[in-house]
Amino acid sequence: MSAALVVLSLLFAVLPLCFFLWLVWWLDRYDREPVWLVGLSFGWGGFGGVIFALIGSSILMLPIEMVASPEVADGIGATLIAPLVEEPGKALILLLIVFSRHFDNTTDGFVYGAAAGLGFGVTENFMYFTSVGDSGDIDAWVGTVVVRTLYSAMMHASATSVVGAGLGFAKFRGWGVRLTVPAICLAIAMGIHALWNGLLTAEGAVGAGGLLAGLDFVLFPMEFLFLFIVFQGCLWSESTMIKRELAGEVPEAHVLFLSSFLKRNRKSWLPKGVPHEQYVVAATTLAFRKFQSRASKSKFYDEEVVRLRGEVQELLARAA
Repeated sequence: MSAALVVLSLLFAVLPLCFFLWLVWWLDRYDREPVWLVGLSFGWGGFGGVIFALIGSSILMLPIEMVASPEVADGIGATLIAPLVEEPGKALILLLIVFSRHFDNTTDGFVYGAAAGLGFGVTENFMYFTSVGDSGDIDAWVGTVVVRTLYSAMMHASATSVVGAGLGFAKFRGWGVRLTVPAICLAIAMGIHALWNGLLTAEGAVGAGGLLAGLDFVLFPMEFLFLFIVFQGCLWSESTMIKRELAGEVPEAHVLFLSSFLKRNRKSWLPKGVPHEQYVVAATTLAFRKFQSRASKSKFYDEEVVRLRGEVQELLARAA
């Protein structure tokens, strides 16, 4: 394979998925996550998650390869083993990030999970791009770039985002929810992965004239759309929460602006002298911390409410 094709493989593996990562981060409209923490999740997916998956697959495939033909073993590996090891591998970082005080809710879980899945997709895509590039078939290489960028990598992001969403949903709830919901979401993530791989594997095995592959290309966008709608629902919930929690904390007119993503970015609604960005961040964080203080027994959230309430009032006092 030429050096130029290696460079192109690297660029097409990295740049589109980094754009998707930025888009997911940007869509978290009210309380965007720290770039370094999203980057940590992304980096784990690309390195730690891949290594975990390679080791896990090697171990679980050993007995299968001993008793099954290569074709059957490959089918089992793609349909069952890959989802079984790759989904927990990608999601391991979320078990650490969930304890961060930046990880607030379901929306944040979607972002961190998608970041881990996209990181995994970068490494996996590069491996596939270079492998196909070795064949010298440029048409096959282009097709692989398109399918893996728009479908396979998005599948990884979607599946892991479900796990993150489950962790975010459960974080401030009882132990029963904390133990069951993330486990259910992990099973759903494995199901998304298994369905995607399974239909493509079955297409290759039975030669259905592209019917099963076509079904895969139809089903996954529907799954993706459903998750996107759920994500938007979470953002709407955040808007409602901000409106509720800031009632009585800031001027009534400000509540309407702070709970609207489009309106909050305007600067004309604040009195002169009040720093726009600092005030918006402080007031929004106050809303989140008030909600969390009722759901958590940690004194941190109670202390944060007092601190942020004072900061908001101090910023308003700067009005000219």
